[in-house]
Amino acid sequence: MSIKSRLEQEISTLEEQAPYGAKIPLRFIDLFCGIGGFRIAFENVGACCVFSSDWDKYSRLTYAANFGETPHGDIHSVAVADIPSHNILCGGFPCQPFSLAGVSKKNSLGRKHGFDDEKQGNLFFSIADIIDYHKPAAFVLENVKNLKSHDQGRTFKVIYDTLTRGLGYQVHTKIIDARHVVPQHRERIFLVGFREPRYFEFPEFPKTEPKLASILEADVPAKYTLTPKLWAYLQAYAKKHQDAGNGFGFGLVTGESTTRTLSARYHKDGSEILLSQGQRKNPRRLTPRECARLMGYPDSFKITVSDTQAYRQFGNSVVVPVVERIAREVMKTLNKSPLAVPDLVLAEPKATSSAQKKNEIKSSKRVNKSGK
Repeated sequence: MSIKSRLEQEISTLEEQAPYGAKIPLRFIDLFCGIGGFRIAFENVGACCVFSSDWDKYSRLTYAANFGETPHGDIHSVAVADIPSHNILCGGFPCQPFSLAGVSKKNSLGRKHGFDDEKQGNLFFSIADIIDYHKPAAFVLENVKNLKSHDQGRTFKVIYDTLTRGLGYQVHTKIIDARHVVPQHRERIFLVGFREPRYFEFPEFPKTEPKLASILEADVPAKYTLTPKLWAYLQAYAKKHQDAGNGFGFGLVTGESTTRTLSARYHKDGSEILLSQGQRKNPRRLTPRECARLMGYPDSFKITVSDTQAYRQFGNSVVVPVVERIAREVMKTLNKSPLAVPDLVLAEPKATSSAQKKNEIKSSKRVNKSGK
């Protein structure tokens, strides 16, 4: 039995067993799923995952440990027709071909980036093929902020035109900084599309910003403290670039800070986020559990891989509470009729002072006398 047939049979059974009048959850697929940030977010608002895929074997191990199923591998290995029908397509397609750091590194090595990156750059078109075949009611895509400016805006134009002119979807885009829900400055672009024209607004976020202290562990093993050799190297490296007028260097933070963006390379030296431990002790890396919290994962989330793989996985992940807020708005939008506008909110009438009332009466009398 094919993947599609098996899953659709399971869905059909659920529908038959549901009480009369009960709502069947909206179904979504989790592409380039990593360790399941999108899945947690959409399941938290009541949707049901019917398919997932990711090429990285260690991410699949973490995903399986937390969701009880192993994602399918490379999306190219699954026929589009075998993917189950779904209401919402989710995908944080690989960002390295478009990120500032990724582009700089590839340029320095003489490698191709963007759509010319043969391994990862064309994965957006795999998404487009799936959307074209299954025509889901909505999709939510995520990528780095630099996607919009990559190749002088031409990359984003191809993506936007493919989704709108090519596939006929109404597309909303917004760059969102996660610092209002986690203590991390992390800007990502989200593209939300609907097959039918619908009124949609991205969610509002709190004005307050959580501090790093809120996610720190109480007892941290000594192995996370930098060795004297590594700490000396990072200081010398930062000074060299500072003298040259460059902005490269480590990011030293305290419990009252908002961190830089956690990256997949954090396992190498932890330089972008080093937690101060006072003048008498070298700074330390965040632990994998602290990185999980920094990305909005619950403490119940199982970390079953090495520290190196865990750092890579969380650095590549979406911020769960950001996606959850977007997911909630997408679900609310899909549960309304197309082109439904938000309910009108009538403002309370302003209190009128006695002086204002007298002026209004005088104005009224003048109008009456003039006959107008």
